[in-house]
Amino acid sequence: MTLASSTSIDKRAIEAVADPVCAAHGVSLVDVVWTMDRGGPVLRVLIDRDRPDLADGEPGSGVSVEDCQGVSRDLSTALDVHDRIVPSGRYRLEVSSPGLDRPLVKERDFVRFVGREVKVQTRAPVPGTADRKKVQGVLRGLEDGQVRVEDGPQTWAVPFEDIVKAHIVYRFSRPGSARA
Repeated sequence: MTLASSTSIDKRAIEAVADPVCAAHGVSLVDVVWTMDRGGPVLRVLIDRDRPDLADGEPGSGVSVEDCQGVSRDLSTALDVHDRIVPSGRYRLEVSSPGLDRPLVKERDFVRFVGREVKVQTRAPVPGTADRKKVQGVLRGLEDGQVRVEDGPQTWAVPFEDIVKAHIVYRFSRPGSARA
């Protein structure tokens, strides 16, 4: 990922440091994002924990504020030890839950959230379309490197390696009505 300031990070190297820190706290690493904010560079780390009290794919993170604090503290120390992983200079480390519109980053995400509405953006046109690079519909799974998204009568087979961005679409419902 390249920033406007030409600063880049090795995402895999940061994940290699963050994964064991997350595992030690009983949470899983969802994603790491290096971005610029008004106050300067920010390393955003999204963590999650499966909640057995929720049906598979239901929204809601088992991550507490204490989990975020613990991962932030220990990851900050680990990144200081591996100081060549992040660009030199000051940056802000933010650790949080993925939120209701959770990004889908890893192959396991496309299995875990089957049945949920998703939005997928690709770098190349989606096969079977003239030039569409965005599809939205119900996630039907991942098979042979293809993410299946059903939009009414149409099911799109999107190559996993072509996905630039994907996330769950959360629809708020009114009290007393079923969730869409």
